[in-house]
Amino acid sequence: MILEINECEDASSGCFAIGGGIKKVQITVVYDNNACKEGLEVGWGFSCLVRNGEKTILFDTGPGRSFLRNMERLAIEPESIDIVILSHVHGDHAGGLGSFLEKNCEVRVYLPKSFPKRLKDKVAGYGAKMVEAERSLEICENVYSTGQLGRLIKEQALVVGTEAGPVLIAGCAHPGIVKIVKAAKELLEHEVFLVMGGFHLEWSTRGKIKKIISAFKDLGVTYVGPCHCSGDKAQGMFEKHFGEDYIEVGAGRVIRPGDLQ
Repeated sequence: MILEINECEDASSGCFAIGGGIKKVQITVVYDNNACKEGLEVGWGFSCLVRNGEKTILFDTGPGRSFLRNMERLAIEPESIDIVILSHVHGDHAGGLGSFLEKNCEVRVYLPKSFPKRLKDKVAGYGAKMVEAERSLEICENVYSTGQLGRLIKEQALVVGTEAGPVLIAGCAHPGIVKIVKAAKELLEHEVFLVMGGFHLEWSTRGKIKKIISAFKDLGVTYVGPCHCSGDKAQGMFEKHFGEDYIEVGAGRVIRPGDLQ
């Protein structure tokens, strides 16, 4: 079933705002190239869980069933999840969707409108409700999609309003991580407190990474947590420049933005 959702016609208009009564938010990294907790499977891919007091949201599903095994080891019940959001079509982010829907199809799946029909049909075949994101939209209170960004590889990112400020979670940042941060800032008319996830800098030069770090500073980003496709070089450079405001991200890491203030 495809649901019709009211979308913002222009993300640059700042049509959304962080609402009042924000509850404490907790982000758990379920799957990543590296682990911050022993006993978890790692590999090329990304998945994280967001709890905001109203909904439990799964952002990306890693490359396959391995993220489900990590969920079990982290005591996360698939049935507890209300919403699934896929950043983009690549298998290291969407490969585990079918395995998850076998466990829980009573969810609403948000995916970029550009997803191929075969994958949309797969979601529908499990009986899950589906929302095709093209432009920015509100998913639930204080949780937003940037809408699909980019040209060749279209991707959406997740923006979560927290008690500390907006948190931006990127899957792989194919459209460019700076572009995504700008879109999030314009969407809420508010500086982004924390940017985490894949920055797609694995093969970037030091000069390019320095420019991105400088852009983050100019945009008012306070904390960073690059992982997955960000690359060791970029992670090291971000850690050097952000110091104590750098967050190590890996499978098993739990981030509570309110504790960072």
